[in-house]
Amino acid sequence: MTPRHDSDTGSGLVWERPEPPERRTPGPLSRALIVGAAVELADADGLEGVSIRRVAAVLEVGPMRLYGYVETKAELLELMVDAVYAEIAPGPPDARPGGRQEERRQEERQQEGWREELRAIAGRHRAAALRHEWFIELLGGRPHLGPNALAAREAALAVLWGVPGFAGRPTLVQQAAGAFHAYLAGRLRVEVAQRRAERSEGRSNHEWQVAMGPYMVRVLEAGRHPTIAEVMRSADHLTPGESFAAGLEMVLDGIAAQAP
Repeated sequence: MTPRHDSDTGSGLVWERPEPPERRTPGPLSRALIVGAAVELADADGLEGVSIRRVAAVLEVGPMRLYGYVETKAELLELMVDAVYAEIAPGPPDARPGGRQEERRQEERQQEGWREELRAIAGRHRAAALRHEWFIELLGGRPHLGPNALAAREAALAVLWGVPGFAGRPTLVQQAAGAFHAYLAGRLRVEVAQRRAERSEGRSNHEWQVAMGPYMVRVLEAGRHPTIAEVMRSADHLTPGESFAAGLEMVLDGIAAQAP
């Protein structure tokens, strides 16, 4: 179906386009219901399990009714991403720049409270990505501009603005945010891929390592990969959560090192 871009609906983006008038029959429908059903399908079957037809079947309505709320699958995916960002974004803001609460938060950040705030943001990203494994597949392209995605980005930028030496340096804040989010996307993509591999193969990562052990012993005994051998022999074996946290601390140390 060709998207409509009427002159009275702003840019034509789904974020600015009003929903159709409510209808009681043949059944209630809204973007929230559509997105909720789509998220449940994606959680169960991955993104390949999401289609307008399948969502309509879950909601027990005809597929054509959905096009009054979402015009394309791309719009549906954007709405799904923003629904996950609602789990990542902080609660309703209790302060605006210049307010007393914001002043207290700036003071906390000056005392390195910014690190704890970024840890909390990172933790919410990880929790959401593990609840909705398809989410990470939709990150890394163009920025997401839904209200919850913007709220999550605002929260991260506000924390970085409060890092000592960062206030008034928007380029530095932007670069730090890019490094922070690149770490989250990359590390979580690896963790999600490992979880999927465990399910598809029916064995844990530890069991896979044990199975590959004899091969790696033969390869490393040849002496052509001494650094790999030393790391495999001596490095701590961290859980996924511990590995995520350790890498995050390196990113935070790098951000702190940029302060003049």
